[in-house]
Amino acid sequence: MITIDHLTRTYGSFTAVDDVSFTARPGRVTGFLGPNGAGKSTTMRILVGLTAPGSGSATVCGKSFSDLPNPARQVGVLLDASAQHAGRSGREILTIAQRTLGLPADRVDAMLAKVSLSEEESRRRVRNYSLGMRQRLGLAVALIGDPEVLILDEPANGLDPAGIRWMRDLLRDYANRGGTVLLSSHLLHEIEVVADDLVVIGNGRIVADGTKAELLAGAGTLVRTADVRPLARALVDAAIEFTHVDGLDGGLRVEAEAELVGRLAFDAGVPLTELRGADGAGLEDMFLELTADTQREQPTPNSLPNGAAA
Repeated sequence: MITIDHLTRTYGSFTAVDDVSFTARPGRVTGFLGPNGAGKSTTMRILVGLTAPGSGSATVCGKSFSDLPNPARQVGVLLDASAQHAGRSGREILTIAQRTLGLPADRVDAMLAKVSLSEEESRRRVRNYSLGMRQRLGLAVALIGDPEVLILDEPANGLDPAGIRWMRDLLRDYANRGGTVLLSSHLLHEIEVVADDLVVIGNGRIVADGTKAELLAGAGTLVRTADVRPLARALVDAAIEFTHVDGLDGGLRVEAEAELVGRLAFDAGVPLTELRGADGAGLEDMFLELTADTQREQPTPNSLPNGAAA
């Protein structure tokens, strides 16, 4: 289990992590989401002992990382796939980890097979690895100690679609066997597919925390039509909040039940091309709404497109 309790970290006058609290539980994949600079990496670095907290605590298996007697046997960490010795081979890097942890020698071959690195690939120097191969090697190092907890930052970077599917299945199997996974990624679809719980951070503070089903159930209604202007006017007249999705010529994200939105569209004579209830609105829309204040491009609530008047 991972427990973050009122964690704060400042750098001069800048607060990178601001009173953050959440829990990642055994048997579940917890997706940790936020825009660039939101505080994800700082939180994860504090969790694994690379950065000291200003206040609060971050524990793994009930202890701070530095107090674990043999951390790699309890926690597998992959924060930067490029932070590997470029002059060593993949096999050498795994062998060093195996010997450091006092594991049997055959553990190296087992991990190479688990992450699908061939014998020929394992003997190449890491400088000649693609990013996807480095991700696989980094995951092998994280898993070699058979840990209870995995802490992964962008582990799917550089993987092709088949590799992303492989990563998803591996993490799902790991959690199903009782492991705890904390997964940070900008690939929102992959998080949506594999995660059980979601933690969303923006400007250093938690803006949403709960099960995926709970958070997506409150995501509103997504509606599309060939011309959103008359529908936007009807929503403004009904005092219902909405935001534009995919630009002004896309759809609307409406803070109302699908039945009400459909009725308003019908009364306004607006033919709809898409109307999806809350559970289908999707993680991307929810994420953009929750973190709107930290985005470069911010949707404007209750606005009509192209300067149209209500």
